[in-house]
Amino acid sequence: MFAQFFGSYLLSRNAVSPEDLTAAITMLADTHIKLGTLAMQMGYMTADEVDEVTFLQTREDKRFGEIALEKNYLFEDQLQDLLKAQIPDYLLLGQTLVDMGCLTNSDLEGLMVGYEQDSKIDDIANTDENNETTTKLIANFFEEAGKEITEYSVMYMNLIFNNLIRFIGEDFTPLSPAAVNDYETHYCVTQHITGPMTCSSSIDMEEDVAVYFASRYAKMDFTEFDEYVKASMEDFLNLHNGLFSVNMSNTYSEELSLDPPMQETEKVLHLSDESFVIPVIYPFGTIYLILTL
Repeated sequence: MFAQFFGSYLLSRNAVSPEDLTAAITMLADTHIKLGTLAMQMGYMTADEVDEVTFLQTREDKRFGEIALEKNYLFEDQLQDLLKAQIPDYLLLGQTLVDMGCLTNSDLEGLMVGYEQDSKIDDIANTDENNETTTKLIANFFEEAGKEITEYSVMYMNLIFNNLIRFIGEDFTPLSPAAVNDYETHYCVTQHITGPMTCSSSIDMEEDVAVYFASRYAKMDFTEFDEYVKASMEDFLNLHNGLFSVNMSNTYSEELSLDPPMQETEKVLHLSDESFVIPVIYPFGTIYLILTL
């Protein structure tokens, strides 16, 4: 989940535009990490040294590692570390933006340092994306937006981001949560949860976006906004909340009840002070998570 939150970090710092970020995300599957980018991330080389070696590669028929060794920018043991290193997915996103000309290596170097510091996780490159790590990322994501959420809410958000990755695709970027009192809907589905934890969750999107969302979720090629698309949105929300209910029971022995998901008939939702909206950008459009936790 590091790449998704790195994208959000870049947008919050106005380092890239949403359009460039979305374009970069669509290219990730075809991106291969460059040794210079990895050397920069691991602190073995500076951005200026990477730029110099990259330039020399246009003048000499040699590999990046060969030139870096000759220039004493890398030692042999460091080069071997780089060749064996596990590639963090957010690093691929940063490199893609450099390849697109949206960032320089110097820009990326500073942004990576800032992201790792602000994420409050030491050595992201060697950190597994386990529940503890992603929980910390999500808590910091809300803290950066000036909103504190409970342990239950962090669990809920961790699950919904993981379910977006699992059922819709990992090529998304969440924008910062925003508190709103009135929200104008497009096509919106809501489900209420009652019990020891009472909450309301909605998923909203424009009709053409819903067609792509449902196509990914159902693994079918829908071409128009119809009952099948609506049912797919309802099923995703119900599936997510059902899994959350199971997790609450298993982890906290708290039993929750789910109302059936339903279409919002009101064009404008009047939300409480505890509510917030998270836009989630996909290449096919933006979906909106409206949550009262």
